[in-house]
Amino acid sequence: MKFWKYFYGFWIVAFALFSYWQFNDPDPEVWVSVYAVAIIFCLMGIRGIFPRYPLTIVVIACFVGAIYFWPESVSGWIGQEIEQGDLTMKTPEMEEGRESFGLLIVALVMLPGLIRSWKK
Repeated sequence: MKFWKYFYGFWIVAFALFSYWQFNDPDPEVWVSVYAVAIIFCLMGIRGIFPRYPLTIVVIACFVGAIYFWPESVSGWIGQEIEQGDLTMKTPEMEEGRESFGLLIVALVMLPGLIRSWKK
């Protein structure tokens, strides 16, 4: 059980940082809210609370959103990021690539809790 406390504790810090970095985004209210929900579920995960239906909705919504925003070329998007050398958004494709991977991360972090909720 200690592993899961450290796991969710790490992601609380990571999602808080992700939220902070969204304040210069064109639509920060959306992405700060997404990461705030992830933080809430991580806090619940630390306490061993895994609400089945809300977690199911969040995981499915994040997977669907990640697919929707998925960049045409992941290697092209990563190449643009490396070439640019900083975190400013130069193209809408870069922003959508970042958003898709953010949603994918949230879904993957919430997935173990969802699995545990359905096993009970």
